[in-house]
Amino acid sequence: METIVSEIDILLVEDNPDDLEMTMHALREGKVANRIQIVRDGAEALDFVFCLGAFTERKMAKYEIYLKLPKVDGREVLTRIKGDVRTRKIPVIVLTSSKEQNDVSDIYDLGANSYIVKPVDFERFVTSVQQLGMYWMLLNQPHILNNR
Repeated sequence: METIVSEIDILLVEDNPDDLEMTMHALREGKVANRIQIVRDGAEALDFVFCLGAFTERKMAKYEIYLKLPKVDGREVLTRIKGDVRTRKIPVIVLTSSKEQNDVSDIYDLGANSYIVKPVDFERFVTSVQQLGMYWMLLNQPHILNNR
């Protein structure tokens, strides 16, 4: 399988070390070679996206965001990202264990670009990450942010 690369970096928000390790392993197995920035909670994600706090020196860039957040709820982070003209076109992918239809509807109503239920089985999880990478990194045509 070829390595998946694009100019889009990935912001992964994960507080559980085991889930983080599994996700990173799946990304490596899936040959996703994009730069991955890891933050541990919703507050840190917002600081990163909006270049605040420890990230004030960072320039806003094209990031694909995976939401599963402690501290600041993922819905709040999604609302803030999609509510700001500078960041609303950043693709946001929600990777979660919830299959609840209300959760799916709420997340799409808030502007998420994709809602993915994490498979419990690791091999299926790796396959899902590979397919996700193929779509977002190779097939999807990203909007170019102009940092206004």
